[in-house]
Amino acid sequence: MREGRIVRQTSGFYYVDCGGEVFSCRARGLFRKEGVTPLVGDLVRMEETEPGCGFVVEILPRRNNLIRPPVANVDLLLLILSIADPAPNLTVVDKLLAIAEYKGIDVSIVVTKSDLADPSGLCRIYREAGYPVAALNSLSDSPDAIREMIRGKLCVLAGNTGVGKSTLLNAMEPSLTLRTGETSRKLGRGRHTTRVTELFELAGGMIADTPGFSALETAQFERIRKEELELCFREFEPYRTGCRFTGCSHTKEKGCGVLAAVERGEIPLSRHKSYCEMYEEARQIKDWEVVG
Repeated sequence: MREGRIVRQTSGFYYVDCGGEVFSCRARGLFRKEGVTPLVGDLVRMEETEPGCGFVVEILPRRNNLIRPPVANVDLLLLILSIADPAPNLTVVDKLLAIAEYKGIDVSIVVTKSDLADPSGLCRIYREAGYPVAALNSLSDSPDAIREMIRGKLCVLAGNTGVGKSTLLNAMEPSLTLRTGETSRKLGRGRHTTRVTELFELAGGMIADTPGFSALETAQFERIRKEELELCFREFEPYRTGCRFTGCSHTKEKGCGVLAAVERGEIPLSRHKSYCEMYEEARQIKDWEVVG
């Protein structure tokens, strides 16, 4: 019996890295019976059946997992936004941040294309909310700050098409040789490729990039109950106890501490608007739709 981490999954095979030696494994049938699916990032026990091959027989306890991309034990969500071309959708950004808070995943934000527009306003919103933010001119700035963000961590990259993900990854690790704006053979991405989730070593950590993965898709797949949503907006914390009534939704009630902070400019209007939209969506959620 050996322990390792699943670093790649495709077509029913799980590739388990046991200290540098990678085994191609199937999952034991008991997982199917229990309704459990091994995920990339899982720490597992595997049983070798022949050289280089075996079976995953046990999934060790997870700290967290995402539905899309299907990755477990994530340390950091690296959210890539462009200040222009395309402009960021702040509602989608705020949904991703809320999901990460709910899952106990740290977030760092990278704003690209600062040569096209002033990113200071966008950066201020999220720095004041308590998130590390770095702004880059995608054409010339060094990615050293981003390397430090992900060093030693299992990181998931999020960002829609055109925000500069490939450019950033190329700058951090030229050996990936990603062709910006085109299919990445190294990461298996493209309209007609099999969906593959894989971890790559990068800047002293590991990064997951999934074909077709976008911020919008993630926000659609994950759900949070309305009762827990306020805990996913970290800047609400100093004001939640200042509400006149218990069970305040922080959307329209009189005497709401959060609304008062929004009126004073202490919570950005865009963040509260996103919260209200998410709250209304959460009111329609059935229990079985909620994230695990």
